[in-house]
Amino acid sequence: MSEHLVVTGSSGAIGGALARALRRRHPNARLTLVDVSEAPSRALADALGGDVAVAPCDLADPAAALRALDDARAHFGAVHGLVNCAGFMEVRRFDRMPWARAAELLAVDLVSPLALMHAAVGDMVQARRGFVVNVASMAGKVTLPGCAFYGAAKAGLSMASEIARRELAELGVRVVTVYPGAVASPLEARARDQYGRTLLTRLVPTGDPAVLAQKIVEALDSGRARVVYPSFYALGLFGVAGPLALAFGPTAR
Repeated sequence: MSEHLVVTGSSGAIGGALARALRRRHPNARLTLVDVSEAPSRALADALGGDVAVAPCDLADPAAALRALDDARAHFGAVHGLVNCAGFMEVRRFDRMPWARAAELLAVDLVSPLALMHAAVGDMVQARRGFVVNVASMAGKVTLPGCAFYGAAKAGLSMASEIARRELAELGVRVVTVYPGAVASPLEARARDQYGRTLLTRLVPTGDPAVLAQKIVEALDSGRARVVYPSFYALGLFGVAGPLALAFGPTAR
């Protein structure tokens, strides 16, 4: 029986690129695309061809996320791969972020991805094979003004992902943690607009979502633990970028 792969955030630039890259790598896989925006995901499903289901779901409700996963299992069977790519970014000074918006961000970017991962890895452990890709962010590694809640969510996701990689490897489950910097997407463009166009935001490199998706698929094939892209942002893993971001980064409104 062919593999069943679940991709969240399929209407986004990175999620859509990952779904395409996975289709190329696993041409016979059954794909479930999970996103709050149904129409773009259905257009992507048509373009991908083969067995593709679309599961409209607002990941701000973790219980709804788990119901969507249960429905996907009922339709296509056990899950062999999960890509947690859904998320949104809100650039706002800490005291000016409405708590309702902060709670929504934490649910979409942290709680639902962990809930889906926790639920899906049971299938993989039972089969002694499978993979999880968690798309975190360099904002979870760098003290970026305006990103207290987004950074907290991505830091939590990346920490859980890195620990799970060590714990699940001997059970046949591969976990890859992805640390994108700026990658061309509506999310990235909105963040730049929220900050305002400063010298630093103009100078930092912006990556291509298709290139990132290919690097992630290659990491799955090679057994690499993590992907940082563009490579410039690897500075964030060594504690170099945080002080620079605080000193010279854009100011949150």
